[in-house]
Amino acid sequence: MTRIALVVSDVDGTLVTKDKTLTDRAQDAVRRLHQAGIGFTITSSRPTIGMRFLIEPLAITLPVGAFNGSSIVAPDLTPIEEHLIPPSTVERSIEVLNEFGVDIWLFTNEKWLTRNGDGEYVPHEKRAIRADPTVVADFSPYLASACKIVGSSADPALLQRCELAMQQALDARATAVRSQSYYLDVTPPGHDKGTFVEAMAKRLGIPTDRVATIGDMQNDLAMFRKSGLSFAMGNATDDVKQQATHVTASNEDEGFAAAMEMILKENEGSGADR
Repeated sequence: MTRIALVVSDVDGTLVTKDKTLTDRAQDAVRRLHQAGIGFTITSSRPTIGMRFLIEPLAITLPVGAFNGSSIVAPDLTPIEEHLIPPSTVERSIEVLNEFGVDIWLFTNEKWLTRNGDGEYVPHEKRAIRADPTVVADFSPYLASACKIVGSSADPALLQRCELAMQQALDARATAVRSQSYYLDVTPPGHDKGTFVEAMAKRLGIPTDRVATIGDMQNDLAMFRKSGLSFAMGNATDDVKQQATHVTASNEDEGFAAAMEMILKENEGSGADR
């Protein structure tokens, strides 16, 4: 195995448990990566503010990728690179989500906006990102400042159909992909977790085949394709597992830590960089 110099991890369904807990074993695994001289950072569909709680316990010193990597921020959350969805694409995205009858959220760099403060997944998102939504009657004033549009639904099959319809409606004008079985994310065109991996490899001066990635959902496939080593979580769907180099245990069974321990072991056995 090529010696790994950087690990890029997804957050929800991967690094944290279902109740959004960072386990002691996961934290220890990242500490051991640091000790071994292996870089570590995170990328997620989460907004910037939703990454904050992981920075200190994981001693992250590298930039992190919010909004599926379309925004890159320093560990103190200072913006390094930000991209927005074109306003006309925001409008079209909202139209498609309305057609499917799913709950709609709009994220700017500072705010989480919703027209329905009592939406089914609002309490879940509040726990996840540790922030409250701003309830608005109309998204129109925010069309020019959208970092991400989200459609949420408890019907996975409906959301999968919505994903396909959204991709057809938007084509190359934005990236539309599910980050959870109940979340469909629309993010700026030309930027995803794969481009984040490329940006981080360039920053560190390493080839992308020395990057390892780990995730559980369709939005993680972009970074799987750009990295030399990839791990799908045991809780991932079969199509995600099929596109990963390895499959680890679930996020409820320390799958993240197990994958990091494998990287550490393989690196120790690989000798000098090659």
